[in-house]
Amino acid sequence: MMHAITTSLLWFSAIGSGLLAGLYFAFSVFIMKAFGRIETPAGIAAMNSINTVILRSPFMPLFLGSSLAALILAGIALFQWQQPGSAAILAGGAIYVVGMFVCTMALNVPLNNELAAVDPAGAEAADVWARYLRDWTLWNHVRTVASTVAMVLFIHAIASR
Repeated sequence: MMHAITTSLLWFSAIGSGLLAGLYFAFSVFIMKAFGRIETPAGIAAMNSINTVILRSPFMPLFLGSSLAALILAGIALFQWQQPGSAAILAGGAIYVVGMFVCTMALNVPLNNELAAVDPAGAEAADVWARYLRDWTLWNHVRTVASTVAMVLFIHAIASR
């Protein structure tokens, strides 16, 4: 029974982290660059719109569910250390939770909140937007790498079982 639960969580985590890695990759590679090429008020409005819509989309259950699954998997790996793939499961869970979830909550979300509070036509908008583009994208790169590495480790663990 526990083997089936762990396997199911691994599949969900591999798929979930892969989907989020792809989303983050798109933002890192071209979406944020495109936003940086448009006028500041339009860029701020577009990003604020995304940040509002994403909260009511299938992203949120996937974001929260995959984070919880990765955390549970890390705990399972500690208690089933002798099982094949446990090191990959523990590493994948830890990397995902810290590099994706904690990074998002501690770094990207506060930047989103700061952007939402700025007047797009105000005097400080250009400075806030420039800093946002630089800092948010940097932390998004971290989320992209963490999600991708976690996905690979979860797939490795599936193959090891």
